[in-house]
Amino acid sequence: MAGLLLLVLLPLLNLSLPGVLPGPSYTPGSLQLLAMCMLMAAAALTYHLLLGVAGLLSFGHALYFGAGVYGLAIILQNLDIPLLPAMGLTLLIVIVLAHVVGSISLRVSGIPFAMVTLAFAQAGSVIVGRNPEGKTGGDEGLTLRTDNLPDFLVGVVNTRNLYWLALAVLVAVFVIVTWVQSSRAGHAAAAVRENELRVRVLGLQPYLVKLLIFVVSAVLVCIIGMAFLLLQSGAVPRAMSADLTITLLVMVVLGGVGSRWGAVIGGVFYTILDQRLTTLANSEAVKSLPDILRVPLSEPLFILGTLFILVVLFLPGGITGTAERLAQRRRRGIRGAGSAGTETPRDILEDAA
Repeated sequence: MAGLLLLVLLPLLNLSLPGVLPGPSYTPGSLQLLAMCMLMAAAALTYHLLLGVAGLLSFGHALYFGAGVYGLAIILQNLDIPLLPAMGLTLLIVIVLAHVVGSISLRVSGIPFAMVTLAFAQAGSVIVGRNPEGKTGGDEGLTLRTDNLPDFLVGVVNTRNLYWLALAVLVAVFVIVTWVQSSRAGHAAAAVRENELRVRVLGLQPYLVKLLIFVVSAVLVCIIGMAFLLLQSGAVPRAMSADLTITLLVMVVLGGVGSRWGAVIGGVFYTILDQRLTTLANSEAVKSLPDILRVPLSEPLFILGTLFILVVLFLPGGITGTAERLAQRRRRGIRGAGSAGTETPRDILEDAA
């Protein structure tokens, strides 16, 4: 709660984090970056619901994010209706889309499931790129029409309000994901992830459980996509690309698969690195280095890829898993120091584990 209060008050404070934020915390540039971190952390949470809870490796999660971005942009562009009804209509479309895609994709599992979801996402990306009847803007994307938007969500001067909107979305998604994960459907989905045949023997229906998780995750990431459109003031083709899904997967793995806080930390960590490494790559300090250092440091994706490989190899539990192991080791060390010479068989087994 203290951390949440600090985040709420952050736009009113004059805090500086050199190398992390482009300026003081109250400036539009810093608030834009922080809002982006929160939306990407929320998107990573929705992917955690798929992978960490239900064990569904989807390569098409960007389809619903992009549907939220482009759906709301197209509706506002072509229909003279206020923001909330436009968001409701977009949400209805994505609910239908998620049910259709999920009911087909979940007929298979494992790698075939991943490939089917990737095929649907690629189809959406192709449609956006071909710009049917000039509705999607093609490679240039769409500019957000602001005629029917509330004044407090329009313009650089209102970046503070967009930051608070992103924070509200992150908190809401975290609460919903926590509730779903701790519900009967969440426990059933976790059981399906571990042993689907055993769940069938118990008389439950794994298909319906997985479809429910699939649709909830799609609806949540659609809402995040609509908030992303308001923050960016436009829709870009990358919002529908498979690269975004891979990025969400990397965020979840960096933070720690199976951990809600891991998804949040991974999303924030990756987004800040992605933004700040781009600035570093274009800096004069990097340009003046020898070629053997300048070439790799001028490619942010190379650095992020290397970091991902190192985490997978040496930190298999991600950031949160490593922190938990260090904390457990420290507690065992304190307990061992307090009871030296009285180690029990259980302590020996824990140390061996």
